[in-house]
Amino acid sequence: MMSCAPNASHSPVFLLLGFSRASISHTLLFFLFLAIYLTTILGNVTLVLLISWDSRLHSSMYYLLRGLSVIDMGLSTVTLPQLLAHLVSDYPTIPAARCLAQFFFFYAFGVTDTLVIAVMALDRYVAICDPLHYALVMNHQRCACLLALSWMVSVLHTMLHVGLVLPLCWTGDAGGNVNLPHFFCDHRPLLRASCSDIHSNELAIFFEGGFLMLGPCALIVLSYVRIGVTILRLPSAAGRRRAVSTCGSHLTMVGFLYGTIIWVYFQPPSQNSQYQDMVASVMYTAITPLANPFVYSLRNKDVKGALCRLLEWGKVDP
Repeated sequence: MMSCAPNASHSPVFLLLGFSRASISHTLLFFLFLAIYLTTILGNVTLVLLISWDSRLHSSMYYLLRGLSVIDMGLSTVTLPQLLAHLVSDYPTIPAARCLAQFFFFYAFGVTDTLVIAVMALDRYVAICDPLHYALVMNHQRCACLLALSWMVSVLHTMLHVGLVLPLCWTGDAGGNVNLPHFFCDHRPLLRASCSDIHSNELAIFFEGGFLMLGPCALIVLSYVRIGVTILRLPSAAGRRRAVSTCGSHLTMVGFLYGTIIWVYFQPPSQNSQYQDMVASVMYTAITPLANPFVYSLRNKDVKGALCRLLEWGKVDP
């Protein structure tokens, strides 16, 4: 590990100043994010229970959706409870060990989220373009393997970037704290605040991170191009509408997730980039996990039917 300058440290205390200059009252922000977090957990837990309980939802698509709901709960839990605590604190600090732990779990859940979204695009491709072999190709064992592979790739990717962050040094203020203009320990704010050479970190983000981002994007685009061609060839308008409806929820979540990630990592630097990064981070740490269960339940007859059966006590199939 490289040595730091006399006034720098590998393990400082970080001062998270993301909402310190917000024009909105911290009390109002606290109740807003508390409502978002509780609704996220309630919505995703309900979706997980519905898929686990109702036999009509025991298909591969819902198996993957259940995995996505668990990931979304993890992604929110990594960031929002700490944000709530900091909104009622006059001194929102986090020690280096907790900061790096948050960075690790945020990256792991976030990258797995993008990979599972890509796997769901593959699932929709097989369901629409090769429906006769769908049950054979996308069986539960294969879905479990794809979910496990997504987690393995995500953890290896995260370990690489955490390993590159560990040797960095940060210079604190007079009180020994390092100011981060963010509400959690995200990658770019940590690199911006470091006084070390971050060239290797930037190369890893550009090449390895770019490949990991472009791979799922390419799979999603190719899957939906092929799906679009197949839908256009369907003879009946009703069949085309049904095919489009099965993809609508997934495309909505792709837009939420990948849109915010591209906003953060693929726009040129500007004077407002730190503020824009924080707004986008709120989108994919709070809004996307919140939207997931509602998008899939409001647009999906099977999920709405399962919810109605759940509310009619004792009528849900085991």
